[in-house]
Amino acid sequence: MKFEGIYTPAITPHREDGSIDRDAFVAQLEYLIASGVHGIINGGSTGEYYAQSMQERMEMASLAREVTKGRIHLMIGTVAIRLEDSLAMAEHAAAIGADSVLIGSPPYSVPTERENALNALAIDRAADLPAMLYNYPGRMGINMGEEFLDRVGRSRNFCAIKESSGDINRVHLLARDYPHIQMSCGMDDQALEFFAWGGRSWVCGGSNFLPAEHIALYQACAVEGNFDKGRRIMSAMMPLMRVLEQGGKFIQCIKHGCEMMGNYAGPPRPPLKPLNKDDKRQLEQTVRVLKTTIAKIVAE
Repeated sequence: MKFEGIYTPAITPHREDGSIDRDAFVAQLEYLIASGVHGIINGGSTGEYYAQSMQERMEMASLAREVTKGRIHLMIGTVAIRLEDSLAMAEHAAAIGADSVLIGSPPYSVPTERENALNALAIDRAADLPAMLYNYPGRMGINMGEEFLDRVGRSRNFCAIKESSGDINRVHLLARDYPHIQMSCGMDDQALEFFAWGGRSWVCGGSNFLPAEHIALYQACAVEGNFDKGRRIMSAMMPLMRVLEQGGKFIQCIKHGCEMMGNYAGPPRPPLKPLNKDDKRQLEQTVRVLKTTIAKIVAE
């Protein structure tokens, strides 16, 4: 399977009491489909899977499949601390007819590369679907190193890797030594570099509320091969990247961004809290300038 384009890790809207607003979730997915993103991920960290029960995770995956079936690629996240929970999500993804699964390292336990590879291969067997690996050492505590990548290469299901380490040397390693594993950008402020090194997809939380602008960068770099245009778009996006990647309030910013576009998102679940007024004002100003600037670039 080829992963190409913008893959949006969809938010999970919550009411003020913390319950999931399923109608708002459906509306968000419809917004993304209408906006032209290439795939939707349910159960990613942007969707706050870690704050959901297993029943909620499965119910939301099923609802996402009902909305997206036959219309857009749907990837289901399987990351969990317990292998049993990851296996349950993988089996559920297969049962509902998901198009692919996202497989990451189990947080907190810090397995060896061999142990982590065996864990990933077990999840792969449970789903038997095309899989995108998820390397995020900042959240998981470990890196998917060369021993891991060599071991999981035993399964042809591992088609791609979402690289979120922030280490540009990982991009070089993947592009040169593991060309059979498609490289997907998972670190927003390095999107241009990923495309320059042959990446064809970008998993980006910001596309929840700025899909057209993220698609514009993908289109310029990966489709048109116009990196002069791509650099200008990326330059316009960098202030947003700094807010999202360096502010420590990623999910809160994404949710407020959705509300700025008229889509209900509600608060994050504890321990996270909504943005304060100053943070909202900063994000709103950043987005206004970004949208105006990129619209001019695209119109040229």
